[in-house]
Amino acid sequence: MGQITGMFNDLTRVKSARNGRLASWDQRGMNQDYWMIPAGETIVLGEIEGPACITHIWMTSSCRRVNGPSILDPELNALCAPVNEIHPALGVIRDDYDPFYYRKVLIRMTWDDQDTPSVLAPLGDFFCIGNCYPGNFSSLPFNVSLKPEEAGRYGAPCSVSCYLPMPFNKKAKIEIINENDLPFILYFNIDYEMYKHPLPEDTAYFHAKWNRANPCKGWGPDIQTNSPEVNTMVNLKGEDNYVVLDVKGKGHYIGCNLSVRHFQGSWWGEGNDMFFIDGEEYPSLNGTGTEDYFNHAWGMQRNAFPFFGTIVHEGDTDGFHVAYRFHITDPVYFEKSLRVTIEHGHANHLCDDWSSTAYWYQLLPTQADMSILPVEQRLPVTPAPIPAPHPRADLTPEQKKAREAFERRWEEYRPRREAQFRIKEEKARRESALNTAFAAKLREDYR
Repeated sequence: MGQITGMFNDLTRVKSARNGRLASWDQRGMNQDYWMIPAGETIVLGEIEGPACITHIWMTSSCRRVNGPSILDPELNALCAPVNEIHPALGVIRDDYDPFYYRKVLIRMTWDDQDTPSVLAPLGDFFCIGNCYPGNFSSLPFNVSLKPEEAGRYGAPCSVSCYLPMPFNKKAKIEIINENDLPFILYFNIDYEMYKHPLPEDTAYFHAKWNRANPCKGWGPDIQTNSPEVNTMVNLKGEDNYVVLDVKGKGHYIGCNLSVRHFQGSWWGEGNDMFFIDGEEYPSLNGTGTEDYFNHAWGMQRNAFPFFGTIVHEGDTDGFHVAYRFHITDPVYFEKSLRVTIEHGHANHLCDDWSSTAYWYQLLPTQADMSILPVEQRLPVTPAPIPAPHPRADLTPEQKKAREAFERRWEEYRPRREAQFRIKEEKARRESALNTAFAAKLREDYR
């Protein structure tokens, strides 16, 4: 009997399945279709009973700090779409982006009642937003889309998508951990399909883990890249390489995104990728340079292709680069363990800031260190902001009255605005439980 194969072969066969969705839609029937994720809290986006498979995740979010009173009524404004939180009109509302909330917020996914999560990463980095700096790009598994006027800004709002399948037999739990001192708004759709029969025993479960070395342990950051002193150094076993992934078990690695802030001012590459499979002393997969691993050459170019490319080019930022490489058609298999590493500069002579999110599939239980750095060690390295001058000259009577009026308006406005945040946070807590209850009913109806 012939068999249709290929990337889209599932579309040619009728499947017995039932679709479901976890979403932030306003379950009261109104149009506040987002959740306000409280500061310092963990919110469950939903729990899904298996056997099932998450097929697509879409999200958009925004986090703003209220810096002054608005001329808009807080109660009425809270009933509108949060467009002013995305792009506040000058003189109407005074909010500013929290530039680093993409690193202060974590996404965590746990399969089949494990004690250990299988996905743990900053929200931005999971969706390939490196250094909290979104860049438009389109790959096969991940996409980021932002408005042109938001480009080039830390913490800019955008939409993100993930199309990687995430199967599970018993249960999926998806959580957002807000380690910020501010709440933020989150819109989301998490689409999945349910099955009536258990998944095969060899089903590999999706995993993702973030890592960072700031700085990497280098021996010669003051020595020019590609100089004779650097290029004659030998590194065969990968000592002090940057570690993208270190995992035990059986599965396959499918890629990563990588953010590098370079401090020398020359070129941050030339480091080889080295894959150590099943406990190898010497890597059986050894590359020819960092840009080569990302399928570029002679440095990094400004492009984004289905399996590899640049998300944010170092020439367009204040000194960092974000790239990706997905092994969708060429996964790296392991039976016992896998260690994915890259030299930071040839033979690890550079001391740059590297961070990455690794993606892989493996049989449960998860056998990787799924801890993560505390929030203060996750924040990007950026140039210090220039404080605005604020001379305190002697005030005229009119100026004094203007400042007093501003302070009164701020004292009246702030608690009313904060009260609306608390109302929306309670809505998120309530709809979190409703999402899980709805998913349970959907599952019960499809047995």
